[in-house]
Amino acid sequence: MNSGLIEKVRTAVHSAVVGRDEALDQILVGILADGHLLLEDLPGLGKTLIAKSFAHALGLSFQRIQFTSDLLPHDILGSEILDVAHGTFSFRPGPIFANVILADEINRAPPKVQSALLEAMQEYQVTSERMTHRLDRPFLVLATQNPLELEGTYPLPEAQIDRFLLRVSVGYPTPEEEREILRRRGEQRQEAAVVPTVLAPGEFLRMQRAVEEVELGPSMEGYLVEIVRATRADPRAEVGASPRGSLGLARAARAQALVRGRDFVLPDDVKAIAGPALAHRITVRPEPWIRGTRGIDIVRSALEHTPVPKIR
Repeated sequence: MNSGLIEKVRTAVHSAVVGRDEALDQILVGILADGHLLLEDLPGLGKTLIAKSFAHALGLSFQRIQFTSDLLPHDILGSEILDVAHGTFSFRPGPIFANVILADEINRAPPKVQSALLEAMQEYQVTSERMTHRLDRPFLVLATQNPLELEGTYPLPEAQIDRFLLRVSVGYPTPEEEREILRRRGEQRQEAAVVPTVLAPGEFLRMQRAVEEVELGPSMEGYLVEIVRATRADPRAEVGASPRGSLGLARAARAQALVRGRDFVLPDDVKAIAGPALAHRITVRPEPWIRGTRGIDIVRSALEHTPVPKIR
């Protein structure tokens, strides 16, 4: 049943998004694994369209928040409003009260706003004045940031970057895909593409629970741990992936297996998702960084040097 639903979601998203199969599958893996995603790429590559398309296909509520330097925590969380007639305060929810949040240009928000978002991402709750308000599940943050434009930005602290399950790069479309984008735009005669909702209420939560049922055998657990440990032992790494990285990679590998139609994890599942799951958790030493080494290079080296277990 899950494989059929996953294919229906893919088809629905592709009704609006052309190509980018690898990135879309990585995003699907991340949201099935109930993780927050960091979409790091240049403007104009369809990140907003992708986030909105997944929300519509999955039947989830969607909100886009444009992060700016003058944003305040209550602008996204909500605030207490005085009811003059009754002399009491009532809470007015902010845009963060949705299932899928697109945090656009998240690194433009000041530290106080990033801290408020961090509580929501980690605890699935927000605090306003003296009251704590729970967020409905699923709650997924898809944050974007431009890796090149740094003027007027506040770099995300390591603690917040580590809360993202995957970092995904959308990339440019191929020439054929770009021509298809133009053809579709001409046929639609409007900017907005209509994405059908293909899941009934509750089906998406059941799919997320199915990820936990995917088998991750002892040999695969050992393989996964050795990969993470290899990122810490690499001399080019100042800080390797943490145990949260191990847990995140395990969840993502389970979801990757489910997307590929299996109820057990293979080494190929771990290899396919290790880069997006671990690279952003690694801090490269200054000298290798200057020479062009990045976190993804350390993950690739770990994959190359870690023996692959034999699966019966």
